[in-house]
Amino acid sequence: MKPVIGIVPLVDQEKESLWMLPGYMEGIMEAGGIPVILPLTSDADVIAQLLDTVQGILLTGGHDVDPGLYGEARKPECGASCKERDEMEAGLLKQALDKNMPVLGICRGIQFLNVYLGGTLYQDLVKQRPSNVEHHQKPPYDTSVHDVEILEDGSLYRLLNKKRLSVNSYHHQAVKRKADSLKTMAVSEDGIVEAVEMTGRKFVWALQWHPEFSHKTDEDSRKIFKEFVKRCNG
Repeated sequence: MKPVIGIVPLVDQEKESLWMLPGYMEGIMEAGGIPVILPLTSDADVIAQLLDTVQGILLTGGHDVDPGLYGEARKPECGASCKERDEMEAGLLKQALDKNMPVLGICRGIQFLNVYLGGTLYQDLVKQRPSNVEHHQKPPYDTSVHDVEILEDGSLYRLLNKKRLSVNSYHHQAVKRKADSLKTMAVSEDGIVEAVEMTGRKFVWALQWHPEFSHKTDEDSRKIFKEFVKRCNG
């Protein structure tokens, strides 16, 4: 049986719609999983039933995390937030972590996981932490724009067996103060946290880059999806 992976929906508030980038679905399917888009809900009973149905959770990209969740006032450069997503993902993470369920976070996923566990974010890198590294690239999004250093004591290094990785990048927020329960697996050339894990767990990884765009051309992106799906099946 292939593991079923629940994917947090993307939200278009102007169109009052939920949607999905195909790369999230394709990356999971190519890795041997069955992706399903979850309903947008923070109902604890509904989430509990959903987590009895799926074997893993994928936290997608999207809206900026509400700065109030990490104790800051919203700066002018902070983008729009989605209260429904923030509430849903908090509920999902609470129950998924309690069940030791595999979780993979991408872009907003690393940011929300960090905030949920007690960390903080840069609300806008250009304003708060300017550098020459391109963190907000233009299309095509499957093109690498900067390198990350993979730390040798992390699970990502054990999977890929390399110290440097070229990645794509499309974000303006990032981890500022890392949550104590997260371990850094990779950092960018300018010192931004690019990948984290929770040790002692079945699988809780989060990345700042976008394997949902690069999996078609990049074997390392495919390896990450495969590792996630394998852990969901184990």
